[in-house]
Amino acid sequence: MKRTEKEQLVNELKEQISGAKALYYTDFTGLNVKRMTDLRRKLRKAGVQYVVIKNTLALRAVNESGLVGGARLKGPTGIIIAKDPVDAAKILSDFAKANDQRPAVKGGMLDGASIDTEQVKRLAAMPSREQMLAELGAGLQAPLSAMLGAMNGLLSMLPAALDALKTQREGA
Repeated sequence: MKRTEKEQLVNELKEQISGAKALYYTDFTGLNVKRMTDLRRKLRKAGVQYVVIKNTLALRAVNESGLVGGARLKGPTGIIIAKDPVDAAKILSDFAKANDQRPAVKGGMLDGASIDTEQVKRLAAMPSREQMLAELGAGLQAPLSAMLGAMNGLLSMLPAALDALKTQREGA
């Protein structure tokens, strides 16, 4: 490969990395073409990119992006570039469970900080953003609905109290 082609690949990868929140480094050894295609298809459907590039070029792109953490770029490495770290980790984890723990996660980067394999697994175990927002909304809605029920109860008792007051005053 010519130097200009290498520079172009590094620049393209650097642009992709700069728009991402998460990078996951994987070892894809043991995956055949069919499984790799299936993984790429699942990731692409979620808006995640899976890039296989020479480690030296990937390291250069990661370093030029201002990130530090390319030390895990040894051996066959595929890079997952994601804007939603949880979705990408879930897809990767689910695929690995179904395929004899392949691809194996080497680690990665999350918002510019280096993360290890265990942290990627914890991200995969988290609920999705939509689910967390729904739980937050339900948590905020519960006290409001309880207050509304109490106020509604007070308002429904008001006519009976006024009627009792009227009856009391008429009797006096």
